[in-house]
Amino acid sequence: MKIAEAAARSGLSIDTIRFYERSGLLPPIARGADGMRRFSPETVDWLRLLASLRETGMELRAMRRFAELYRQGDATIPERRRILQDHAASLNGRRAALDRCAALLAHKLQRYCEIEGG
Repeated sequence: MKIAEAAARSGLSIDTIRFYERSGLLPPIARGADGMRRFSPETVDWLRLLASLRETGMELRAMRRFAELYRQGDATIPERRRILQDHAASLNGRRAALDRCAALLAHKLQRYCEIEGG
């Protein structure tokens, strides 16, 4: 599939896909006779993973390391697992902080409603 379809299926912009390719986050992308990139379904799955990692705040450096390890094969699974575990732990910490903030906002909103209504 062409880059526009890969972008639509992955949720990433065309510019982001090109950036990820230049940054070494993607495997080599085949090109057709017309010179256009041709993305496999597996590469689109990889793009979806990258989109999730980035959306959840993983730094580009960590994403690049994860991609390098992935290309090295199954022997790197323990290190890849550690990267994902560390990222998940970070997300859980951020989620707890967001939950505390949301609770405070809900309390303030309720208080303002009480003041306005009473």
